[in-house]
Amino acid sequence: MNTKTVIVTGGSQGIGAGVVKAFLDCGYNVVANSRNITKSGAFEASDKLALVDGSIAEAATAAKIAEVAKSKFGSIDALVNNAGIYFTKHFTDYTIDDLRFLVSVNIEGFLFISQLAIKQMLTQGTGGSIVNITTTLAGHPIAGVNSAVPMITKGGLEAVTRSLAMEYVKQGIRVNAVAPGSVDTPMNKEKPKDFLETLQPMGQISDVKDIVDAIVYLTEASQVTGEVLHVDGGAHVGKW
Repeated sequence: MNTKTVIVTGGSQGIGAGVVKAFLDCGYNVVANSRNITKSGAFEASDKLALVDGSIAEAATAAKIAEVAKSKFGSIDALVNNAGIYFTKHFTDYTIDDLRFLVSVNIEGFLFISQLAIKQMLTQGTGGSIVNITTTLAGHPIAGVNSAVPMITKGGLEAVTRSLAMEYVKQGIRVNAVAPGSVDTPMNKEKPKDFLETLQPMGQISDVKDIVDAIVYLTEASQVTGEVLHVDGGAHVGKW
């Protein structure tokens, strides 16, 4: 059986780095991208791992990622859209530049690489998997966590996950999403741990492994598509 190839964006730290390691451990070929992944020291390129520098918000970066996957490994079988940005402000304090920055990375970055991946999957004719990373806040906001404008983008990713799942279901291309709550990543390192623990009913902060396990599961779950899998200690269930 041919070895499958997965693309991981935002792969130099946090959840993305965990995903890269997990897929390598599972025997996949991996193409990992971030702005400066070759200089980050997170990974060294190998016969199973290709590193591609560049902002995913630029179409040229997506084109380079897809080309490397095809030329080095011969296929694109899975994509993890992990790259994303998030910051909180009161709604009236967000600027148009804030909105454009969020859209460029979270939406345009998703669009560029996902289109190329799906085109290649259709050419291969063997199906494939896309996993998007959203957030539990997209569907279940928390009073005091002021992130309305970033949720325009994350909510959009949830919607497009379901739409694409139906658009390509007959071609065997599955599209799912993972919606984390609070996760112990560099993005949250400056935030008080006791505050983050209050954002999940179980009173804990998820480990990177918790999110990675969900991503790997959805990538390999042959009968699951259109699913938004919440890994949030129950935050999406109700009030606590």
